[in-house]
Amino acid sequence: MLTYNVIHQEKYSRVELLLRTFFGWLYIAIPHFFLLFFLAIAAMVLIFLAWWVVLFTGKYPRSFFDFQVNLLRWSARLEARLIHLIDGYPAFGMQGSDPGVVLDIPYPEKLSRGLLLLRTFFGIFYVLIPHGFILLFRGIATAVLIFFAWWVVLFTGEYPKTIHDFVVGTSRWNYRVNAYILFLSDTYPPFNGRP
Repeated sequence: MLTYNVIHQEKYSRVELLLRTFFGWLYIAIPHFFLLFFLAIAAMVLIFLAWWVVLFTGKYPRSFFDFQVNLLRWSARLEARLIHLIDGYPAFGMQGSDPGVVLDIPYPEKLSRGLLLLRTFFGIFYVLIPHGFILLFRGIATAVLIFFAWWVVLFTGEYPKTIHDFVVGTSRWNYRVNAYILFLSDTYPPFNGRP
């Protein structure tokens, strides 16, 4: 089962909050998104190739799997900073580490060919539509809470723990859906963001 968590800091930097808010697009988003754009193209090619390998062998090639998971980890580090869940600059690179942001997907020794085909042809109906519908509204609530938390951090230097947990839960839910749709896991994602 996928593990995702972002530590809740005791104190948050107001200076970093303001820098990320007004200049984060320049010094965080642009350099990271530039590199992630090209890696996402490579990831799509690997997903296509891995689909065929899983169909014929029932195994996801380990190097392809590691590439996808490391790309998701990089995205998770970046997202956590851009939505102000944690201070600091996100590490660059596929092997970058960050003890404050944890995303782990265990390697599946065997994947179901039947589920692979089911996801490919009907995944939109039984995964994307129901999860997407709920995540749309949860995403709106999350955006409102992020806005509220921004002001709380600005004035108090503390991020409300319950809001932090809710925002992390939304991301966790989203990563679980992505892992299932990208056939990194055969475990159907639960309809919640709990750990």
